[in-house]
Amino acid sequence: MGHQRSRGPRNGAGGRGTRGAARVAGGLLAVVLLPAGCALPEPYAPPGKNAAGGFTYYVSPDGDDGADGTSPETAWRTLDRADVAKFRPGDRLRLQGGAKFRGGLDIAAGEAGDAENPVVVESFGKGRAVIRAASSAGVAVHNTGGVVIRDLVLRGGSGTRREYDGVQLFSDVADGERFGHVWISDVDASGFRHGIGIGAEDGVGFRDVRVSRATLHDNLEAGLSASGPEFHAETPVYAHEDVRVSDVRAFGNEGDPTASDRNTGSGIVFGSVRAGRIEDSVAFDNGERSSASAVEGPEGIWTYDSTKIVIENNVSYGNHTGSRVDGGGFGLDNNVSESVVQYNLSFGNDGPGYLVYSGKPTGAHRDNVLRFNLSANDTRKLEVYGGIVVYGVKLRDLDVYHNTVAMKANGPVKAPALRLQEDLEGIRVHNNVFLTDGAPVVDADGDFDPDEVALQGNAYHSTGGWTVHWGQKRYDALDVWRAGTGHERWDGEDTGTDEDPCLGAAAAPVTEVAEAALLRSGCPADLEDAGVDLREAGVRDPGRVDYSGTPLRSPLTVGALQGRPEDAED
Repeated sequence: MGHQRSRGPRNGAGGRGTRGAARVAGGLLAVVLLPAGCALPEPYAPPGKNAAGGFTYYVSPDGDDGADGTSPETAWRTLDRADVAKFRPGDRLRLQGGAKFRGGLDIAAGEAGDAENPVVVESFGKGRAVIRAASSAGVAVHNTGGVVIRDLVLRGGSGTRREYDGVQLFSDVADGERFGHVWISDVDASGFRHGIGIGAEDGVGFRDVRVSRATLHDNLEAGLSASGPEFHAETPVYAHEDVRVSDVRAFGNEGDPTASDRNTGSGIVFGSVRAGRIEDSVAFDNGERSSASAVEGPEGIWTYDSTKIVIENNVSYGNHTGSRVDGGGFGLDNNVSESVVQYNLSFGNDGPGYLVYSGKPTGAHRDNVLRFNLSANDTRKLEVYGGIVVYGVKLRDLDVYHNTVAMKANGPVKAPALRLQEDLEGIRVHNNVFLTDGAPVVDADGDFDPDEVALQGNAYHSTGGWTVHWGQKRYDALDVWRAGTGHERWDGEDTGTDEDPCLGAAAAPVTEVAEAALLRSGCPADLEDAGVDLREAGVRDPGRVDYSGTPLRSPLTVGALQGRPEDAED
């Protein structure tokens, strides 16, 4: 994985004509005295204006491009006519639901721009309008904000898959304020480079971006992608700020088999974002046709070159890679800081369930948290990974706690539950469940000192022969590993356990979301003494709830799901 960049609009951004229909101005201001108890009348609006103070325009297959477009009866007929208009704050463009329109829309600099009175593009009537773009974005927002896009179906084709996005936000401005308030909801986008692309050529991008209830599928490079300029650790610049993605389904974004120079085929990816959130979303069956020779691969949901990102309550499964890299569920990639991955479910991916990776010696990958997540039967293709994988150069200050990882071999592919590699510092691994059916419970490429990488309070169990690979040594028992390395010791006492956590996933692989409950311990009382106190271990904020949303209470057992099975809510 690594740096991605969006390309700018190709459909004449900024070079547009003026509005063809005349605006009606003026009006009469009247003061009316009402008897006590009577309701106030509706605010007066000049003829033709809507409640937001702008004009509402309609497009219908039965319309006429020579009409004024201000009512369903006088609607325009084509998107080409609508795209000539110059939309001001408060204006609305409404496309007839169920109808198909060829072309695209471009809202450019000098249009919209007011977060309080956004320009709205939406459907009217029954169903959603379909925009069929042939050689442009479906809807492009270029160097402006104050735009709402909702209730649309966006369809691309052979002329859009390599160049354009279904909804394309793009800035090529070098200085000034970020363009604020672009909200996208209830859209379905397929057949593009990205279903939704948020890009910036320089440091000025977008802020207050909301994407909700979107279905992004069968695009070439990603369902949703945010990107910006090249990252420099000495003077970090994040193009976008306050970006929130929720209730998004990203699937079938297959990747570009000809793109060996970059990663393609991800579900949802954040790059160059400060203060972003991905939540309540699902990414599956992405990346299958990504390049076999690519040095970077796709992931279901991930972030890079970003800070203060929260990835929570998501599901990522059945994602693929065409090469020998990546293809996992979730990722914190290069130059990610002060970010949290929590309450997620990963299963059945080609690559790791959770990848924390730094491929560049910038020192910018720091202060991240991976907690209360589930991984089941990940790494179906690439044995070099595992359920949770932490590796890279100058990767520091990472807390990994209260996760549950259950790994089943996929024929000859036998990956560990936890893999550690390379140049790590300040890595704390506490109170997790690591379960395999014969592969090493931990595989560490290096003899990590407990002062640099501390493993304490974890449950390690294998149904097919217990082993830990630690540098050049192999340990076949917990007490021998503990004595040989100093791990699983706390304040002079032994921690951790190799007892069976009684997970249903040990006998049957998790193949659907509903089976996540199999990863709850059936014998939590046997594990209560295995863990360590997180605050005493240096964890500043241990969290308030477990994976299922159950409030945490003492004594805690290890793993992502607390309590007994009979205590779990439906």
